[in-house]
Amino acid sequence: MTKYLLKRILHGLVSIVIVVALVMIMIYSMLDRNLVFAGDNKYSHTSNNARTVYKYSKWEDYGYLNYVTYSDWLTELVNKGELTDEERSAVVGFGRTKDADSEEVSKYVKKFTKYYKSQGYTVVRKDAVMMNKKKYADGGQQQLFAYKDVPLTTRMAKYFSNLITFDHIDNVEDIVGERGVTFTLHDPVYGGEKFSPAIIGNGTTHKYLLYCNSKFPFIHQNIVTINLGTSYTVNQGVDIFSTMTTHQGSYIKSTITYPTGLTEKSADDLHTATYMKGSRESSMVYESRYDDDYTNVATVKSGKSKVGYSFVIGIIAVILSYLIGVPLGIMMARKKDKLVDKIGTVYIVFIIAVPSLAYIFLFKAIGGGIGLPTTFDMESPSKLMYVLPIISLALPSVANLMKWLRRYMIDQMNSDYVKFARSGGLTEGEIFTKHILKNAAIPIIQGIPAAVLGALTGAIITERVYVVPGIGNLLTAAINKYDNGVIVGGTLFYAILTVASLILGDVLMSMVDPRISFSTKDR
Repeated sequence: MTKYLLKRILHGLVSIVIVVALVMIMIYSMLDRNLVFAGDNKYSHTSNNARTVYKYSKWEDYGYLNYVTYSDWLTELVNKGELTDEERSAVVGFGRTKDADSEEVSKYVKKFTKYYKSQGYTVVRKDAVMMNKKKYADGGQQQLFAYKDVPLTTRMAKYFSNLITFDHIDNVEDIVGERGVTFTLHDPVYGGEKFSPAIIGNGTTHKYLLYCNSKFPFIHQNIVTINLGTSYTVNQGVDIFSTMTTHQGSYIKSTITYPTGLTEKSADDLHTATYMKGSRESSMVYESRYDDDYTNVATVKSGKSKVGYSFVIGIIAVILSYLIGVPLGIMMARKKDKLVDKIGTVYIVFIIAVPSLAYIFLFKAIGGGIGLPTTFDMESPSKLMYVLPIISLALPSVANLMKWLRRYMIDQMNSDYVKFARSGGLTEGEIFTKHILKNAAIPIIQGIPAAVLGALTGAIITERVYVVPGIGNLLTAAINKYDNGVIVGGTLFYAILTVASLILGDVLMSMVDPRISFSTKDR
């Protein structure tokens, strides 16, 4: 069993890498990179050289290339001590054209060009676009930059190598006090009065490496961080895992005691504090609240995360589908060709034949007609807004369970072992419960892990129609806005859940069916 699981996990990991790699190939090699500007208002409102610069800078953000400007290169020389601030100021302003450069500027422009060409970059110089001799055209200022396409293999290697990071005491510089971690039984966030164990770091990226609170799963950690990538349009600048798991909605304020002793009503979640260099000195607000640079905190919000909304709706739909679909499938099989079987068949055909979008809108119209909410509202205290999305997800699953369970049971009824059981004197009820139902249910049971884990991925069409702020809606928004980071990260998330569901399905099936064994001795 152990050997089988290790083998399946290894194969699963390889499959995940291949799937993500294929998605990256399609995004970065096969799609026109100009598509990322389709809904970019800033791009459409810039012109001339400013548009060109913006285009290349965004391509760098999206992972297509490395991009560096002449001024950035000079700043790098200053940081290395190869150039003073005064010298930089004297050579940073290159001319409107190459011929207009001063002798000193020309020297550094040549150095910039030579250096980056030797690194495989393409150097681009754009002459100024003038309205007349003294006035620049809109966005017409001269530009000098270098760029180099990022090889796909490099992009993949960087992505997978940064998937999981570990926090440690040497992650940040210029800390106050000694580096290390401390353990406390009375968390300062609660004023040091409440028993709440926590591990607090200094020199780590996160202030709280481990802490406890009243929110599921009650024990939280920041030691291991999952990095699925960064969103560039949907949730600009925020990592994808946070985009998926951070709570949404309005702020919830409570009485907060800050590290300096200041107490006030705030939505800040001090347990999320991360290091931000120089932040305390640069802000009077931070200075009044914090005693170090661990000032970057998230806020507490009333709604669930995107994963949370998708999972709640999905898991209830799964439970309903099994509670309804399994009994109906059994009934159809036992009453084959009778009225209940014919009615069930009509329902199955309707669900399969009619496009999902059509019957979802039908359910939405019917639900709206009887007063049920037809759109999702995170601020609403009513739970009725969950009803229509759950029904829309559950009913197709009910049809599939009815179809397959009926088919499996009818196949079992016609098996030789059933005929043998009848000849042995077993009643129809005994045959049904001890043999037919047990054997027919095995393939259905295998699908339970996939159904449960699949609830985490959301339902794209359902969430779109009912405006559910879940994972499915996130993915459609990412595709519409060409958010490459979210698309790749979402693909990885889906792939991991798919592999996990397949392995768990096999394990569950072996537990309920003694005939199935993953041991080589039993084969």
